[in-house]
Amino acid sequence: MPDRPAYLRIADTLREGIRDGSLPQGTRLPTMVELCSSHGVSEIVVRQAVALLRQEGLVETRRGGGTVVRVVPPARRVAMDRYRAVARPLAVPETAFTRDQRITWEEYRLDKEFSRVRADAELGALFELPTGTELLRRRFVFHARDEPQQISVNFLPWDLVGDTPVSDPAREPWPGGTLAQLAYLGHPPTRVEEAVRSRMPTPEEAETLRLTGGVPVLAITRRMLSRATVMEVCRDIVLPADRVVLDYSIDL
Repeated sequence: MPDRPAYLRIADTLREGIRDGSLPQGTRLPTMVELCSSHGVSEIVVRQAVALLRQEGLVETRRGGGTVVRVVPPARRVAMDRYRAVARPLAVPETAFTRDQRITWEEYRLDKEFSRVRADAELGALFELPTGTELLRRRFVFHARDEPQQISVNFLPWDLVGDTPVSDPAREPWPGGTLAQLAYLGHPPTRVEEAVRSRMPTPEEAETLRLTGGVPVLAITRRMLSRATVMEVCRDIVLPADRVVLDYSIDL
């Protein structure tokens, strides 16, 4: 069996050091000269090894600061029962996001874009409504302590929310979030459905969430129903995959 290419062997060595802690987060990797000397290879080979680790999201190259082991914030656990937690009366302003992040209302910021659109075939199927139905589209970027953590694009039937405070971007953020808004409109959600997939971020998502190369995202498609009627579709909730653990529990 032929030997593995030199750049893969170098990447294996550095990756093992990152995972076992001998190269802690924030640590600068050995210089190009040092790596060439210790492994007896050319600069091109070392660059290939470092590029591979960068693609895997393990290291990042900083202008004037060399290549360092990427600092990954602790993953936050996101559980389905977060929706139940904000459905009850609120003693203090909060949403599912502020609870997930364990932040106060003052540490929460929401960027928003509202527009009026018509349902494409996929949205029509998710809503169980005809294609072309008018919808309110809301794109949110959620910030915790000024750090972007989540993007969501959600849709509500225009005949439900048009000319109500829910369609006014100035009213965001709304304590209790979409759950509270639907309850305000007289349609409290009784069921939440989520479908989760992983993918690589779009360039816009990577820039918005300040993602380094090689970091995938979790994309969650959500439906909120009030009895048998679909009241809201979120396509999608986008989360950096290295910052989140999704917890699901099923009572049997």
